[in-house]
Amino acid sequence: MDLTRFLADVDAQPWADLQHAYGSAADIPDLLRALAGESEDAASEAVSELYGSILHQGSVYGATARAVPYLARLAGAGYRTEDLLVLLGGIAEGGADDGDGDEAACRAAVVGQLPLLLATVDAEDPGLRRAAVWAAAMTGAAERALPVLRLRGETETDPGVRAELLGALARLDPAGAATAATAALGADEPAEVRIAALLACVDGGAPWERAHHGAMLSLLPANGLVEGRLDLEHGEPLQYVVEALLLRDTDADREAAYTLLDAALRSTVTGAREEALWAAEEACLLSRGAPERLAGAVPMLSADPAEVPEAYALLMKLGPRAAAAAPALALLAEGEGDPADRALEALVAVAPERAAPLLARDLGRRPRALGAACGFLTGGTSETSFPYDSALLDAIRTRLGADGLDTYEPVRLASLLVAWGSRASAALPELRSALPRLPAALPRALAAVCPPEHRAATAELLTTAARSGPEEGRLPAARAVRGLTGETGPLSAAVAAQCARGGHAVREAADLAAELGPEAAELVPALRSALGGPGDGRSVPQLDGDIAIASALWRITGRAEEAVPVLADVLARLDAEWTGWTAVRAARAAAAIGAEARPLVPALEGLLTGGLRTPAAVLALHAIAPESLDRPRAAGLLLDAAEADADAVTALEALVVLGRGALTEDHRRRLTALAERDLRVRSSGVASGIPHADERLREQAREAVRALS
Repeated sequence: MDLTRFLADVDAQPWADLQHAYGSAADIPDLLRALAGESEDAASEAVSELYGSILHQGSVYGATARAVPYLARLAGAGYRTEDLLVLLGGIAEGGADDGDGDEAACRAAVVGQLPLLLATVDAEDPGLRRAAVWAAAMTGAAERALPVLRLRGETETDPGVRAELLGALARLDPAGAATAATAALGADEPAEVRIAALLACVDGGAPWERAHHGAMLSLLPANGLVEGRLDLEHGEPLQYVVEALLLRDTDADREAAYTLLDAALRSTVTGAREEALWAAEEACLLSRGAPERLAGAVPMLSADPAEVPEAYALLMKLGPRAAAAAPALALLAEGEGDPADRALEALVAVAPERAAPLLARDLGRRPRALGAACGFLTGGTSETSFPYDSALLDAIRTRLGADGLDTYEPVRLASLLVAWGSRASAALPELRSALPRLPAALPRALAAVCPPEHRAATAELLTTAARSGPEEGRLPAARAVRGLTGETGPLSAAVAAQCARGGHAVREAADLAAELGPEAAELVPALRSALGGPGDGRSVPQLDGDIAIASALWRITGRAEEAVPVLADVLARLDAEWTGWTAVRAARAAAAIGAEARPLVPALEGLLTGGLRTPAAVLALHAIAPESLDRPRAAGLLLDAAEADADAVTALEALVVLGRGALTEDHRRRLTALAERDLRVRSSGVASGIPHADERLREQAREAVRALS
């Protein structure tokens, strides 16, 4: 390659007019020069910079496609060839096969370099062959690439290249590769090839049989066998196999996955159990039947207390099904420091009654266990069902008087007290004393535990806090006063003051004003003054505040003519995907207004595009203008949202509101599947809480099935 002419061609391109992840692509010529330069360090840095700019976390850009021919020419001339082939493969992987966007242009650009990639498949260096095989597969150009790759497979002897070839064939021709891969499962084959063959069998949809089961177990631990693979999708083979089998969603494949996991969890091979535990955790997040099916391995997992810590995350997902591990967890929880805290955290999920006295013993040094007891790690609400324990109550009272509580501890201590209610009335003195130090966290707990004979004195204390205490505690204190005595004066004053101050707490203040309804007529001017003006560049929290104010004005005045324009203004600003929950709140506020919100119908219909916004929009349209809804179409959209875990709870509520007449037979089948299928619906949130949240959703789906039958 004539480097001078090459660089002149590079400089002639309009890089400054093209974009990559960090804006203008004007830096691309210098990076290409560095790749062709004499400094190895500069070339390595250039490769790293290119990954960050033109292939940023898998995303491609306009500058990416323009750079592809130059990267290929450098690779073909021997400049950082292996690195650049891998970069080209990554660009193809991030591309698309059709359309006219950057993704399609990038895929087409790399396909245009197939002659280079396929020629390099026969390179002398194994690393080059591996890179070329992988990059060729990423193009998706099966018709052109498969004959070359198959021919190379007939003579290839390097285990790493053979593994990459199997992966490439599985991507381009899954069914055909599964047949070929079965021949590579034998014990005489290198381990890297056998694991690649197993993965190819799974990707090709081959039935999981005894030979596959035995081979997988014999290769554990398997993660190290794929460390050199460019195909990062298969980086954790056991987990990949288990998930693939579960996603087939058949009884036979589920049983194969559970049997494989159970055997792997019982393995005594060093490192095998660690991989099995991770795969089992992921199975519990994916399959409703996994926790029950895998509980049989718990006695073995907890037989040696020294090995139990590796299993904490799985035990927490199994919950009470892992009760056999409680003695070992309790023993470990009696220790010191963070190791004991982690053990107690798991014990809270497995056997809370047994955990309570241990938590009481050293409450100040058990933050993880306290969080678990409050439901923060299991998808619960602050109204925890953790069992009442008198020793734990005494420990909470002691902690309330301690200095140096961290940010979360007061909230969590108060959460337990609120859940216990009057049973925790002995903590009233400590709560009263600690209120000045913890003004935001404690008012609700004070009201919850207060016995009748102390109600007047407690209300007086909270009233003072609401009127003259620290700002962050005034709204909570005023709300607690109302709960204790029904007195609304302090709450009205606190809401008015917060509206005047502005900030994120305006939404909370408006929500409290809405609770008062017509009693809060004096707050209308303050609420109006806190609204953002039309045309203002408002943040999402400010828009959420406007929605809450609109709802409050409606609840207080009963007049829609003021609230509806505010909601219309908010809905007009919600184009971005990340404003989804704000759209949901606006739709819910519109639904509460009902028929008088009819001017919002076009905007609400615009939310019927599927996804997170749809369920609340359906409920709003049903409340405002039910005749505008195509009810069968709406039912289908709601089921789409529920199946995608896009506000699935509201989607199921909306289905029930639409009624049985809106459902076709296919809709009924899909709803029944949501209730009874093995694959979980919930997939987002704190990992340890997904199983719990999904079980609640499953019961809601079952109730919907009954209601719509």
